[in-house]
Amino acid sequence: MAGEPSFFELGVADPERGRAFYGALFGWTLEPGPTGGGFTIGTDGVPGGLHGGDAQASPYLFFRVPDLDEAMARVRELGGSVGDRGAEDARSAARFGRFALCRDDQGSPFGLHEPPNGR
Repeated sequence: MAGEPSFFELGVADPERGRAFYGALFGWTLEPGPTGGGFTIGTDGVPGGLHGGDAQASPYLFFRVPDLDEAMARVRELGGSVGDRGAEDARSAARFGRFALCRDDQGSPFGLHEPPNGR
């Protein structure tokens, strides 16, 4: 179903410290990510990721869409903007899907997520 939360991302300055902190705080399992330098977050609910080099980042919430390209076009039609689409190497896309960081027509950030194989 489109529009439901499907992924979250945490940005931190140092991913190893972030792994230790969030793992200890929530009991999460953080495994190395497919592109290196970050981690996948195992939870019983919505899956997530943690990346480094993003010292003052706010958490990103991604909403499920069936077609990322169509959804990005719709964001623009509604007066929003589409920024970083993130890395889309084949291995990462096959495992996690495709992502885009966006802003609504008032500048509030959110993300779009097209899960792999429509999951």
